[in-house]
Amino acid sequence: MRRFLPLLLALSLSLSLAACGAAPSSPGGSAGGSASAAASGSSASSAAPDASAQPETPEPEPYVISDPTVQPTDTAEPYVAWDGIVEHLFFHPVIAYPELAFDGDDQANGLDDFMVTVDEYDKILQSVYDRGYVLVDINSVWSETVGEDGQPKMVRNTLYLPEGKKPLILSFDDTNYYPYMLENGLTYKLIVGDDGLIWSEGKDPQGNEVISQDLDAIPILDKFVREHPDFSPFGAKGCLSLTGYCGILGYRTQTDTKSWSAEQEAQRQKEIEAVKPVIAELKRTGWTFGSHTWGHIRLGSKPLETVQADTQRWLDEVGSLVGETSILFYPHGERPDGDDWKTTGPVFRYLQSQGFRVFASVGVESFSYIKKDICAVICDRLHPDGTTLRHSRDRYLQFYDAKDIMDVSVRPKREIDWQ
Repeated sequence: MRRFLPLLLALSLSLSLAACGAAPSSPGGSAGGSASAAASGSSASSAAPDASAQPETPEPEPYVISDPTVQPTDTAEPYVAWDGIVEHLFFHPVIAYPELAFDGDDQANGLDDFMVTVDEYDKILQSVYDRGYVLVDINSVWSETVGEDGQPKMVRNTLYLPEGKKPLILSFDDTNYYPYMLENGLTYKLIVGDDGLIWSEGKDPQGNEVISQDLDAIPILDKFVREHPDFSPFGAKGCLSLTGYCGILGYRTQTDTKSWSAEQEAQRQKEIEAVKPVIAELKRTGWTFGSHTWGHIRLGSKPLETVQADTQRWLDEVGSLVGETSILFYPHGERPDGDDWKTTGPVFRYLQSQGFRVFASVGVESFSYIKKDICAVICDRLHPDGTTLRHSRDRYLQFYDAKDIMDVSVRPKREIDWQ
């Protein structure tokens, strides 16, 4: 058993939500989970660990990650070959407190368009589980090999799944915890609790600090898999799509291009040290990482020089922490060089030369295409969010029924096609 390394989106994400908040001029925030558990309401766990106490972390439970391309021979249930479509759903960070997100300010409609609430996310996970989907790591779906001509190429792998099950990739964009998120009812960061598990840290509408496993997409999925281990027969969770301009995972690990001081660098180094155990625990328990570019830049319109500088900065500030990745998630769903599946332009060639092999956009189906002229795969992902809950019910019925998922009682009163 081994661990794996880690159509255009019709709606523009160019507003402040889509641009993922304004990059701060210097790192800020605490150096690691220092908040006490002040959980309030039923959504926060009363058993939350007190991160400020800094007790000795217990030895974590063993977590097995296996290869779905190898047919098991030691299982009671049959595993059968799957060469069909591998569905791919992606989420932005989920809304923990709808009353803060949908409060009528200039962010409310953007949050409504591009995100789901915790309650909706919980229901989506339960629905895809009930419909027979099982999680697979995006890194297991394709492999790089050498063709008959001696040149590297990508191939689609046969997956061996429990009989009757269907494969599902999950990815999560912008898991950086941008400043605008912190003001609009989302959690602040991920931490390792005193039980060795991943928790989220944030504040409730009254300003109380809350540490929970029920308010953030990542610990929610961890918890769901613990309760339903057959949802992840190979140990896979999801792929976290990271920018870098506000740091990663809630830790301000970024530098500033305008000014920098020894004090700022010292604080950044504290943030780097604080995030390392979070990264390690995520990787240990089936999470992988992909690039979303450092600055959430538009790869279809930026000049090559800008893309090169941005990519190097991502590698320096993010890749150096999370490790190598072959996955690139296009910001705004914008394809390099205009049309990456018909054209292989200079931006795409450069990105491929930096080790990226799987290039993911956003669309209306889980489309994938192995390029013939270069060693790369391009693919699209579906996006459960307010927009598709309102307007694409039929398309998502194989996963869930929007009528059962969407919480119209908390969302803004906007048009819904199926009502």
